[in-house]
Amino acid sequence: MTQALHKLVTFEEFAKWKPEDGRYELHDGVIVKMPQPLGGHEEVTGFLVRKLSVEFDRLNLPYFIPKTALVKPPDQESAYSPDVLVVNQSNLSSEPLWKKESTLIYGASIPLVVEVVSTNWRDDYFKKRGEYEGIGIPEYWIVDYLALGGKQFIGNPKQPTISIYHLIDDEYQVTQFRGDDRIQSPTFPEFNLTAQQIFN
Repeated sequence: MTQALHKLVTFEEFAKWKPEDGRYELHDGVIVKMPQPLGGHEEVTGFLVRKLSVEFDRLNLPYFIPKTALVKPPDQESAYSPDVLVVNQSNLSSEPLWKKESTLIYGASIPLVVEVVSTNWRDDYFKKRGEYEGIGIPEYWIVDYLALGGKQFIGNPKQPTISIYHLIDDEYQVTQFRGDDRIQSPTFPEFNLTAQQIFN
């Protein structure tokens, strides 16, 4: 039996290669082309960007949401492109890869990251959850508006679910929201939306 050999790439090689069109991530040295988001995925993402931006202004926070920035776990050949990445601008001077690569490595620079689930749901629930926890990102949302995730994550029967992971003692604790549940965000405690409003 023969096995194809794949050349692993470093983050530096990936950053130089990464094309302007298309969305790519680096998973343990392997370049991964992300699936093209469906219309509903784009609507959910756009809605969250709009609502979160209002919170930044209302609370006078030095936060913004970049379009193509990456999150890189330190000491790993990986880099992720979240659907929504909230950046604390006041911490960017501490980020060694920000100016040249638009890449963040410190949890202190990332108050919140959101992944809107698509067909590659295992990445969001397994891989990225562990990586974001390791980086120390205080809050991570998985917005599973199509109920694609495994039953162990969203229940049986499956239903659209928002899982909010909050870092407590360096480990994520999860709270889930469905239907008319009002979202409770540790980072944005006055975020006044229900799960269904986000899914719609």
